[in-house]
Amino acid sequence: MAARDYGQYGGVTRALELVGERWAMLIVRDLLVGPRRYGELAAGLPRIPSNILTARLKELQAAGVIRRAPHSRVIVYELTAYGRELDPVVLALGAWGFKALGDPREEQVITPDSMTMDLRTAFRQQVAASLPPTAYAARLGPAELFIRVDGSALEVRRGDGPADLAFAAGADIRRLISGELTPRRAIATGVVEVLHGPGDLLDRFASTFHLAA
Repeated sequence: MAARDYGQYGGVTRALELVGERWAMLIVRDLLVGPRRYGELAAGLPRIPSNILTARLKELQAAGVIRRAPHSRVIVYELTAYGRELDPVVLALGAWGFKALGDPREEQVITPDSMTMDLRTAFRQQVAASLPPTAYAARLGPAELFIRVDGSALEVRRGDGPADLAFAAGADIRRLISGELTPRRAIATGVVEVLHGPGDLLDRFASTFHLAA
């Protein structure tokens, strides 16, 4: 039995009964990046009460969306094949929500998993396919990500690596991705700080990752 029962019969209703509870889709979002231990999920969702996280994990397991699995001598939570079918749904929700994002509030944070999914949402495969392979090391608030674009393929992972361009930014990276700021203006105003590599590559980044606000 779902935690919420709307008393209606239909696909949208059933979907919301399975993943519509508060925090459920954010748990799914983070697990789309990769399997996570309980503590990693809690750290990535700093405002979720532990009893709510436990309840959501149990509900998602019961619904067949996630499962517990052994990984390197620890137990992790991972999406099932059924759960991974939510990938395009989460990306579409991200693109839709981006239009109403607005300026960040002081208490809002960037997490590596949330930024990874935002980058996946903004990734333009057709544009990237016509550009040379490029690697970026991005420090986005506290999140450090290595981003590699090779044709239409995108790799985003935590940490760093040999990059053609390394840069730092905060939540205002939204203004570059939306096209509100040109790459040159983003650098000039301090929204983006180039750490190493040619600053002109930020134009390539902005072309590759774009969402209209």
